[in-house]
Amino acid sequence: MAAALRPGAAVEVRVPASSANLGPGFDSVGLALGLWDTCEATVTEAPGLHIEVAGQGAGEVPLDATHLVHRSMVRAWEELGVTPPEGLRLRCRNEVPHGRGLGSSATAIVTGIVAAQGLHDVSRGAGGDLDLAFANTLAARLEGHPDNSSASVHGGLTLSWSDGGDDPTHTLRMDLHPDVHVLVLVPATQLSTAKARSVLPTHVRHGDAAHNSARAALLVQALSAHPEHLLAGTREWLHQEARRESFGGSMELVDRLRAAGHAAVISGAGPSVLVLSTRDAAGGVEALVDDAWDVLSPGVPTTGAQVRRLGG
Repeated sequence: MAAALRPGAAVEVRVPASSANLGPGFDSVGLALGLWDTCEATVTEAPGLHIEVAGQGAGEVPLDATHLVHRSMVRAWEELGVTPPEGLRLRCRNEVPHGRGLGSSATAIVTGIVAAQGLHDVSRGAGGDLDLAFANTLAARLEGHPDNSSASVHGGLTLSWSDGGDDPTHTLRMDLHPDVHVLVLVPATQLSTAKARSVLPTHVRHGDAAHNSARAALLVQALSAHPEHLLAGTREWLHQEARRESFGGSMELVDRLRAAGHAAVISGAGPSVLVLSTRDAAGGVEALVDDAWDVLSPGVPTTGAQVRRLGG
């Protein structure tokens, strides 16, 4: 018999943004960013679904059952053997820009999964820690790849893998070297992940794959222990050049920054640009960026998704 949720049960969920790929770590390496989406989820006595959205995405995202947070909650309850409630209220406050390559979809998916778990725990009087393994695997399955979602679940720098199919997603969270400083350059234009992925080649040359795998290994070492190798460690052969035309001016900015010695890459599916710099070199980045870009220094949170029980 499916479990029921108690009217009045309420939780607040916070989930950070993320950047994925970081150059050669395609679909496997992610980095949490200190921009947070927050959602209050409440099981209500009165039937019906009520969704409010403030901040990023307000006026753009649907406010019905197709809302991504709600759809992810329903999927999580299905996995948990929980009957969705007849009455539910979601109040979302978003800091993560949409369509900019900063993991807004993954953030919404993780928010829904964590909120579903939290309401289930409150309803059955359970306490304890959030089941991050459950959230990590289901979020990767719903997103289609684990890089963004795993960083939002765990925080920090994440390396993720699975054996495919219904096998779990495994994630190793690592700390950045203290000298690494992260900048995010955000344009006004948007780009859908589906469009960016649609132009990827179906095959890559063996030599390119070998070059990319070497740089992916170097990337991890550069971020965690040897930041002097960030420029070399962020070169890649799998996806950025194939999507150059889709990125607008983003690849031109990447080219300009890299020519000046800065480790710039496309953030996720773009069009934002991520710069992995050292603290003493970060000041030179802004001089190469014009007013069409917002320059953010969000920091990298060491914790990811969080859930807090509200009164009731």
